[in-house]
Amino acid sequence: MERQSTYTATATIDEQGILTGWSDGARRLLGYDSSAVVGRPAAALLAADAAAARRALTGRNRWNGSVLLLHRDGRPVELGVLAHRRTSDTGVTDWLVVSAVTARPQPPRGEPLEEWTFLQSPFPLAIFDADLRLVRANRRLEHALALPEAAMRGLRLSHIVPGTGSEEAERSIRQALEAGRPQEAPGRLGPLGRPAFLTPLKDADGRVRAVCLSVQQPDQDSAGRQRPPADTGSRVGTAADQARAAQELGEVTVPRLADVMAVDLLDAPWTGTGAAGPPPDPVVLRRAALRAVPDGDGPAHGTVAGEAVVCAAGSPPARCLAVGRPLLYDTADPDVAEWAALDPGAAWLRASGARSLLAVPLLAEGSTLGVVLFGRRPSREPFGPEDLRLAEEFTAKAAAGIERARADALVRATTMTLQRSLLPHPLPDQGALEIATRYLPGASRAGVGGDWFDVIPLSGARVALVVGDVVGHGIRASATMGRLRTAVRTLADVDLPADELLTHLDDLVLRLAADEGSADPAAETASGIGTTCLYAVYDPVSRRCAAARAGHPPPAVLTPDGIVRFLDVPAGPPLGLGGLPFEAVETELPEDTVLALFTDGLLEARDHDIDEALDKLFAALGRPAKSLDSVCDRVLTELLSHRPDDDVALLVARTRALHTDRVASWELDAEFTVVSLARRYADEQLAAWGLDEATFTTELMVSELVTNAIRYGRPPIRLRLIYQGTTLTCEVYDSSDTTPHMRRARIFDEGGRGLLLVAQLADRWGTRHDRIGKTVWAEQSLTAG
Repeated sequence: MERQSTYTATATIDEQGILTGWSDGARRLLGYDSSAVVGRPAAALLAADAAAARRALTGRNRWNGSVLLLHRDGRPVELGVLAHRRTSDTGVTDWLVVSAVTARPQPPRGEPLEEWTFLQSPFPLAIFDADLRLVRANRRLEHALALPEAAMRGLRLSHIVPGTGSEEAERSIRQALEAGRPQEAPGRLGPLGRPAFLTPLKDADGRVRAVCLSVQQPDQDSAGRQRPPADTGSRVGTAADQARAAQELGEVTVPRLADVMAVDLLDAPWTGTGAAGPPPDPVVLRRAALRAVPDGDGPAHGTVAGEAVVCAAGSPPARCLAVGRPLLYDTADPDVAEWAALDPGAAWLRASGARSLLAVPLLAEGSTLGVVLFGRRPSREPFGPEDLRLAEEFTAKAAAGIERARADALVRATTMTLQRSLLPHPLPDQGALEIATRYLPGASRAGVGGDWFDVIPLSGARVALVVGDVVGHGIRASATMGRLRTAVRTLADVDLPADELLTHLDDLVLRLAADEGSADPAAETASGIGTTCLYAVYDPVSRRCAAARAGHPPPAVLTPDGIVRFLDVPAGPPLGLGGLPFEAVETELPEDTVLALFTDGLLEARDHDIDEALDKLFAALGRPAKSLDSVCDRVLTELLSHRPDDDVALLVARTRALHTDRVASWELDAEFTVVSLARRYADEQLAAWGLDEATFTTELMVSELVTNAIRYGRPPIRLRLIYQGTTLTCEVYDSSDTTPHMRRARIFDEGGRGLLLVAQLADRWGTRHDRIGKTVWAEQSLTAG
């Protein structure tokens, strides 16, 4: 099998039909850049009627077939696609659409007996080439996945059966290719639900050319019927979300216990009896899983997620929920037959031809979560006592898993709410930088991490950019992130240099760790030790950027001449190690330079190494874009083909410059006679800027700040005015390190009211210390009149 030019085109579409993701393979296939299609209706790319596509996807979790798409140049492109409906831990649903684009010829067929052996093997078999793409699938695998070989050919396993198990198996396939030794793939493969074995396939020269994946089948009894091993039920209730926990129950019980089954869940658990009173009539549930043994060579029933099921009081599901125990029915009974014939929620039972029906409540920790219905066809014995015992055992495990998944989802939602409340939204007004941001929570079951970003306006028109990553996941990590973000804002308000700010933050992390350790030495903490942080300050007047980092990736920079590079910032240790220095560097950035600050989750995607990730990052930043939002979307699309394992925070900024026509400064003598001269300088400059209405307020502030600098400071003394369109800043510098402060003046005191007056007139005021001397500044809003 020769390696050919093969690639995979992927796209993601939300429930409203809007394109949210667009891979480089999709760009190669149809000619559109991600910035041209992301955010637009997917139907715009169809050459045929979009209504037909919507009808084909309605009520499905997976679809495969051919679609006719429009290339950018207007020509139609017929394409075979495979679409998966996915629901995240937070309940967000979208579609993953994949297609393998290949010039690969059909692999040569072997001798008839060999071909028959492969096609008719009782084990699901698949062959993957050196690019990890499927080239052959036998009938048993087609049957197990309900997909023809043509729909899978050229795709990777993670695109055929999305999920963690497939991604782990892909890594094992690569290892088998490299090592040339058979091995077992870890975990279980999605709907196959069983372990897989990997066998390298070698040519006559002993070179590994492909890998054969074979899926272990259940044992068989003496009559040739499949019999699951004794521990089949051990995987029930292990899934991370409710839908998957319900599917696991179906995978284990069909066909072992039943020919068909359905899981219907209540939107909110209830006791169903006792003090809570009788259950409502009708009972409204939501279908979580539907599974049946296949008819002949036809596909098995798949899962229908989110479908509402309304059950009247006398129906088997409602009765089972009311009494809180299993109930056994014969579908020939008139009441059951009438329910099965008329209730849309029982159409699956009518279609299966089941004769024996078993309803089992899902009970966990005193709450009723829903009901499971099992059906058997007339060809099997009706349900008996042993079947009832097994059904209760499996259902109890599933209920525990569903309850655990509910709790995990609640914790995750709480953590997400906490974290999003701590992130800046909307971004603060400032004129130094154009800003765009993105935040993507990871797929980890441990919960949302502690990644954060911040934009902090500083005095003198400057702005600070912060990106950080707290070790760990969950509420602890988010709470620690909130404490560190607050600390950074507090330290930034006193205008500490970047390296000093990180030193103070390092001390804070050490104190947090000591406090948590003394409170509960045995507890697992998330005190922030190991946290990484990047702090950068940009000055639009000097167009210089000062930055320091604590173990964090450096920012990427795109200069106006199209060169992309990393800003050379010394790494520094992560926070919490203590006693190690941080080093800040300062560099000049031309106007319209693009800065990209990010957390390491962006570069740690599971399908490429760090060098490939950096190449993709630089390429995504280097291509022209209409807006910074387009840059953010392009970076995420290029680097993330899957939902990231770790959180990703991305902040992209474009520098602006305040030119000399917006900044005026004067050197002043240290004599009180220059106060009137300073006021005249300010009056003339405000007149030149057309800001006559601000003259009176500015005169008062200039008088007080210059007088204080002469009285309490040391020369040289400088006055500077900065006009930013909506704000006017007055700054007075002197070389003294003393910090001015307001004091309470007595009635007959001649002084002591200057800073109080400045504080009343200004929207913001403060002091920032330089290496030598200080600057007292006051900022007033021009939009407020």
